[in-house]
Amino acid sequence: MFDFTNSLPEDTLPATDPWTGFLPYNFVGGHNDEALIPVDDLTDCMSAVMAADGKRLAAYGLGDGPLGYLGLRQFLAGSLHNRAGMSVDADDILLVSGSLQALDLVNQTLLRAGDTVVTEASNYEGVYARFNRLDVSFVGVPTDSHGMRVDALEQVLSELKQKGTIPRYIYTIPTVQNPTGSVMPEDRRRGLLALAKAFDVPVFEDDCYADLTFDGKRPPALHALDEDGRVIYCGSFSKTVAPALRVGYLVARQDFLARAVSYKTDAGSGALEQLVLAEFCVRRFDSHVKNLSAHLAGKADLICTAIDKYFGASADYARPMGGIFIWVKLPSAVDTTRLAEVAGAQGVAINPGVEWSSASDASQHMRLCFGYPDAKTIDEGIKRLAEICKAEFGLPSQIANKTEV
Repeated sequence: MFDFTNSLPEDTLPATDPWTGFLPYNFVGGHNDEALIPVDDLTDCMSAVMAADGKRLAAYGLGDGPLGYLGLRQFLAGSLHNRAGMSVDADDILLVSGSLQALDLVNQTLLRAGDTVVTEASNYEGVYARFNRLDVSFVGVPTDSHGMRVDALEQVLSELKQKGTIPRYIYTIPTVQNPTGSVMPEDRRRGLLALAKAFDVPVFEDDCYADLTFDGKRPPALHALDEDGRVIYCGSFSKTVAPALRVGYLVARQDFLARAVSYKTDAGSGALEQLVLAEFCVRRFDSHVKNLSAHLAGKADLICTAIDKYFGASADYARPMGGIFIWVKLPSAVDTTRLAEVAGAQGVAINPGVEWSSASDASQHMRLCFGYPDAKTIDEGIKRLAEICKAEFGLPSQIANKTEV
């Protein structure tokens, strides 16, 4: 048997482990509730678009060019105006294979080895992995309950300037920040943009959870408040409709998109998905998102109740303002990397804090996703996690015996 290892470059990524399925108590990954996937509506939309436009699948990009299906881009232009206050047209939008491809395209366009990026001190693990892979340094800015602190951002930018370093961009998730679940208020957004202008740095706004605020309210996007075209914006249908559809969007000035699309070498993101989503969004997007957000708010309450019941005073957290995850801090005696290892061996999957944060207390944090598990699984899983934590670290000191559904 031929051995490929002799042909691999030294910097090849390690092989992934074989897929064995989700653990019984799965609190990781951006999955959503199976019961909330609009299967019947998507089926109807599929039939409608195949009857009306199925023959357009004969052409790459449906004949609408490299930016993607015009009908979906037109819907997005209107939706972003109504929901986020953004003034864009269809040609300012590039359809991509999920927000991760948007991130990759921006990175390929702007970053080279040795560059520096500024981001929240606690942020999406996939962003950190990409920076490390590209040999790009990132500087974490402390956050509070309202997201990235503007005073801390100014200090970071000033210190970098003194060193002769100009960040390639500021990456932020201002609405339902991942993993903290916070929402940045409008005055702070304006402060962030003022600093970006003063230090002449572009901003990359990742807004993939912004439609899932529990109260249905969201401040204007940074892109909407931007006065000089320095904000690059991305969003996704993965969290609002279905993760497996893999359709996202990148919004930027057309001169930037013309460069970014040069790196999109996949001959276009899934055209059938774009057709179906366009039809679905016109029919049902607003009502679907309202229902989904209300359902997720209820699940957030469920996991908060379970954490309080089984971890008690040993767990510190802020109830998320939207989305599908909660950021929990445990006492200093607990190492969540070790907890994740032991819990995983016993059927409970969690994200350890050090994978999601560069903060000094990252090892005490864990990220728990509540979008996918049902109510019974949430309660049983958090109880099991507390039992494992107590056995390994002696905390929490007391665990409730009753499991509620």
